[in-house]
Amino acid sequence: MKRTLLAAALIAAPLAAQAEPEAYTLDASHSQILFSYNHLGYSTTWGMFSGFEGDIQFDQDDPANSSVTVSFPVRSMFTGWEARFEHFMSDEFFGAGEDDMVTFTSTAIEVTGDSTATITGDLTMNGVTKPVTLDATLNQVGDHPMENKPWAGFDATTTLLRSDFNVGNFAPFVSDEVEVQISIEAMKVTETDS
Repeated sequence: MKRTLLAAALIAAPLAAQAEPEAYTLDASHSQILFSYNHLGYSTTWGMFSGFEGDIQFDQDDPANSSVTVSFPVRSMFTGWEARFEHFMSDEFFGAGEDDMVTFTSTAIEVTGDSTATITGDLTMNGVTKPVTLDATLNQVGDHPMENKPWAGFDATTTLLRSDFNVGNFAPFVSDEVEVQISIEAMKVTETDS
């Protein structure tokens, strides 16, 4: 019996010593998603989402053990031109109501370098869920000089096909491919935040 308990303790000890991911929440004021597409071969048109919410479970010692979830209303899109925004929200594209959301939930993270990883996850947009892969970079982790609490910053890129999410009108004249650039800051959740 003593040998069984000792063996169980020896097996459990390394598991107990493993650090758990730490909770971070996005800093909405310094997190943006930029998207761009080719317009008829004449120009590159840009848009942005900002002010969105999200949570990161970040394991700095084992980044593959991390995870991320993000959500934001479709109607939080900024195009810089009201007529374009209204067109995107119309039935020709999103047909977006006030409650229509875009969500991303990671399903796997593969570390590719000292500060890089690929993040695979499920993107839900316009009622369609598809797997996407982000090429991500950890910019910095450390105490924020003004907030005096642990902070982390990440960049990521991916390419989406509009047609995958049933918003592919006018392709290929307006490019089906949409380039996405993401830059976020996140603050560690402390006991005082709970």
